Amino acid sequence: MSAVAVLRLPLAVDLSGFVKLLQRMQVPHRVSEEAGEQVLWAPAEISEDVRSLYERFPAGDPDQQLDIPLGQTFKRPGFAEQLKHARATGFILLLSLIVGGLTFLGENLETLRWLTFLDFRVIGEYIQFTPLADSLAAGQWWRLITPMLIHFGILHLAMNGMWYWELGRRIESRQGSINLIGLTLLFSLVSNYAQFVWSGPTLFGGLSGVLYGLLGHCWIFQLLAPNPAYRLPRGVLVMMLVWLLVCMSGLISLIGFGQIANAAHLSGLLIGCFTGLLGGLYNRRKLAV
Repeated sequence: MSAVAVLRLPLAVDLSGFVKLLQRMQVPHRVSEEAGEQVLWAPAEISEDVRSLYERFPAGDPDQQLDIPLGQTFKRPGFAEQLKHARATGFILLLSLIVGGLTFLGENLETLRWLTFLDFRVIGEYIQFTPLADSLAAGQWWRLITPMLIHFGILHLAMNGMWYWELGRRIESRQGSINLIGLTLLFSLVSNYAQFVWSGPTLFGGLSGVLYGLLGHCWIFQLLAPNPAYRLPRGVLVMMLVWLLVCMSGLISLIGFGQIANAAHLSGLLIGCFTGLLGGLYNRRKLAV
């Protein structure tokens, strides 16, 4: 079996606990030092499994609470097992599914109006929006956040859900559930408000602004404080950034895919890069102490 570099970590990161866990599981591996980094090598066939295991147990299993018999073949954890370590990620996705069902994916306007950034009522063929200040004065502060749960169509929900699962659980495994929820709410607030300022009174929704926030957070955090949990395939990062530029060009709307919340995407990416900068600098400073 050919070996590949599974993890590249600063020399200050203690890998001893994780190495003991791999030894206990009888997973073939070796650790080398290259260009000021420690590199963990494992067979290519199980490289993703080893990376996933590190995301869940970076310190190994010091109390040996994991029931892993020696000689057991290492397998990728199932969805239920992954969900145990990504409860906040699963919670946001569950809320999105529930809202999608209650709003009939945007077709039930009577229910939808309680979750949109601006309240509205339908008069004939027209929509009349309520000023944001009036809604906030009435205590409807949730409107600043809840548009992230609204999706218009099954493809919209499926694509956003898939990316939130991929990015959200990375952050949850590295920074914890509370930080993921906090970042999600912050990115939603910023991207929703930016879209409102840019487009004025319109109907918009979806997790995409939050997704670009999570992407920017992982991207900049990883540059400053490398960690395998945040190491995104270069193709994924390039694809998301190219998609952002294509959407901003107006081409997607021109060919009939509807209006794109470009302001939400761009502002989400920018605020995500900012939080990634703060988090990365903080973690870099901790490693240097």
